[in-house]
Amino acid sequence: MNITFHGAAQSVTGSCFLVQAHGCRFLIDCGMAQGGREADQHNQKAFAFDPASLDFVVLTHAHIDHSGLLPKLVARGFKGAIYATLATKDLLEVLLKDSAHIQMVDAERAARRQREGKGRERELTAPLYSLAHVASTLEQVHAIAYGQRFEAHPAVTVCFQDAGHILGSAIAELWLADGLGGTLKLVASGDLGQPGRVILRDPTPIPDADLLLIESTYGDRMHKSTGDTLEELVDVVSRTVGHGNVVIPAFAVGRTQELLYHFLQLIQMKRLPPVEIFVDSPMAVAATDITLRHFSVFDEEARQLLGSVRRLKESPHIHFISDVEDSIKLNRIKSGAVIISASGMCDAGRVLHHLKNNLSRPECAVVICGFQADGSLGRRLVDGARHVRLLGEEVEVRAGIHTLGGFSAHADQKALLEWAASFSRPPQQTFVVHGEPHAAQALATLLHERLHFPVQVPKPAQVFEFPSVPEVPGMPNPTGARPVA
Repeated sequence: MNITFHGAAQSVTGSCFLVQAHGCRFLIDCGMAQGGREADQHNQKAFAFDPASLDFVVLTHAHIDHSGLLPKLVARGFKGAIYATLATKDLLEVLLKDSAHIQMVDAERAARRQREGKGRERELTAPLYSLAHVASTLEQVHAIAYGQRFEAHPAVTVCFQDAGHILGSAIAELWLADGLGGTLKLVASGDLGQPGRVILRDPTPIPDADLLLIESTYGDRMHKSTGDTLEELVDVVSRTVGHGNVVIPAFAVGRTQELLYHFLQLIQMKRLPPVEIFVDSPMAVAATDITLRHFSVFDEEARQLLGSVRRLKESPHIHFISDVEDSIKLNRIKSGAVIISASGMCDAGRVLHHLKNNLSRPECAVVICGFQADGSLGRRLVDGARHVRLLGEEVEVRAGIHTLGGFSAHADQKALLEWAASFSRPPQQTFVVHGEPHAAQALATLLHERLHFPVQVPKPAQVFEFPSVPEVPGMPNPTGARPVA
């Protein structure tokens, strides 16, 4: 068998791994790259494999960097099943439709600017897929419950376990026939959540694996504690809302619901004044409804607080905005508002309009509470850019930029190592993926030094065959996972 790392290799987005085993070809994830011009160019390229030749796709969760190119895959000839958890199937409909809509709006805006003589040649990019392609994709999704083994192919058995990252996120256990009457077990972590967070359960420990794909988004650092993070949030909001607005770019699935949970608790505890909170994202509104339908997968604390969480929709302080007209009205608010809006990396969606209206005002604040990919607008703000381009115009950055790392839905370095330590024995080969080079290498080094894992950090498009001859300088490699490309 072999694995080709077509995405999320020494980068955080665009997860896509091609596995070929005993006459079967399938993908683990088919995500969109995010983070500026290079990511856009990557998404526009033809697939490096024939989509029609794939037997199926295993999808770890609904985030666009893991699912966003599925409609493109279908548009290019993929006819097989897409296996995902029950909640992921529900979320996919929301996220993929939103992705197609954003692409259409961006293409129309670029064409209009070109006609007006204001655009650039590179702005004229056709949408990757249409709403019709999304509809076809959703018809191919098969929903599977956590813990239920199923046969995706005569040579492949799959089981999803809770990854604790977002609603429906999964660790994929795959048993692959080796053609000799035996099996090789491949475990793909997907994105792992941080243990001890509100709402979602902790990532499921996995007892054994022959081959492991583990994410490393925060493989080189630890998160701040939730308590310290909430103190920072209270401080920023309290100092700002008296004379300005707080804009929070947030992922519509997971981060927005967690922020609302914390805001509601902080207001009830009188740690925050009764500020007006606007959730300006139709996708986040829909995702919140889906979240409230899937309480069975939440942790015990969250289930006990069911009444409080359901009051999110009823709270006089929280306003869910869907209509464009109501979104535009938010531009008139000069102070006292907390605006939570997608996208989380500031690269698309309604948050761009709110940033455009508030970034140049020193009395306002922008709170960054999630990972910002290299090349994204969010990363440029975190890195201290004084001017940014928004919706075709240059905007001076005068608002305060605050990074609150403790809200991340990704496991930090300590949590990743603790999850990896749950294996009863080291996997025969581990591949560290879904992390920028420094983060991936830092985690790989610790996995090797502390847990004695044979480790590889794959390069983009690199292929590894099993079994083969050891070839990993400085790290033991008893399976013989050998790079062939």
